[in-house]
Amino acid sequence: MARPTPQPGILDIALYQGGASHIDGMANVLKLSSNENPAGPPQSAKDAIKNASMDMHRYPSTDHADLRAALGARFGLDPKKIICGAGSDEIIAFLCQAYAGVGDEVIYTEHGFGMYKISARAAGATPVKVKERNRVVSTKAILDGVTDKTKLVFIANPANPTGTMVSQARIRDLINGLPPHVILVLDGAYAEFADDYDGGASFVEKHDNVVMTRTFSKLYGLGGLRVGWGYAAQPIIDVLNRVRGPFNLSGPALAGALAAVNDVDFARTAKAENAKWRSWLAEALAELGVPSDVSKANFILARFASTDEAEACDDFLKSKGVIVRRVGGYGLPYCLRITVGDEAGCRRVAHVIGQFKEGQSKEAQS
Repeated sequence: MARPTPQPGILDIALYQGGASHIDGMANVLKLSSNENPAGPPQSAKDAIKNASMDMHRYPSTDHADLRAALGARFGLDPKKIICGAGSDEIIAFLCQAYAGVGDEVIYTEHGFGMYKISARAAGATPVKVKERNRVVSTKAILDGVTDKTKLVFIANPANPTGTMVSQARIRDLINGLPPHVILVLDGAYAEFADDYDGGASFVEKHDNVVMTRTFSKLYGLGGLRVGWGYAAQPIIDVLNRVRGPFNLSGPALAGALAAVNDVDFARTAKAENAKWRSWLAEALAELGVPSDVSKANFILARFASTDEAEACDDFLKSKGVIVRRVGGYGLPYCLRITVGDEAGCRRVAHVIGQFKEGQSKEAQS
């Protein structure tokens, strides 16, 4: 008997695995696995969401005009060239749906965010992985990987899970080297944590084949609301709006995001606290013999001597109620991605890793 069959590529998708959030039988768990803001969302967003809940029987805005206007004012952008989505993940999916299909190729990098490959396969396109250089995106490898079939190139800058960045000069060279029919997507989910970086907006203004994506999930602490946005030339935005559902963002989500983007003091404080404790945590772990690349995001990628050591450290952390993220699925099995928490969280994870390393030393001596 014939059975329903999905489109080609769907069954090749490995299910996305989010960061763990609990440990069975254990209280006082410290979750450092999903790059969430330890301060939580701004009070202004909480108040806005509470007020918006009174109107949950009403359909939300279809054009997100108020939020787009606020984003334009906050970042100096043209609101007409902004599209909003259920997290930046949805913008990524729109791009693949609209610009890539069967017979097309989508380039992503060796340690790139997993949704690039998933969204490409969901659209029927072929994801093509290119090498990085010491955990940093290689623009040369990307250009070498471009073919007549290439339709999209995805780069996260700063990158997840490495935290590293590509320089503006190299991005400029990449754009100039790409054929005009190829869209470069600069995923700026962590852009707010980097100094003197506009997430790629200036490149969008100069080139018709560059898209910037951003999110409210990280700096603004609104991961649970699922609000993201994209910025691109008007023809691309017009195309993406043709595949976007008319009510893809809820009223409370729009209200919370609007309040958050206008809460400049919250964003400034959150960024400063992250930078302070990111440096502290990286230095503390380096002193324990656990190095990391300089991170421009809200996490560090801790490197261990081997996969076995990384997994043993992760197991030990869990035994002490601390959850971090294994990143073997990103080609980095010898690493653990650790979200930058508040002061107490950073000191706790450093202390536990110190206990782990001390235990290793004693075992080696026995």
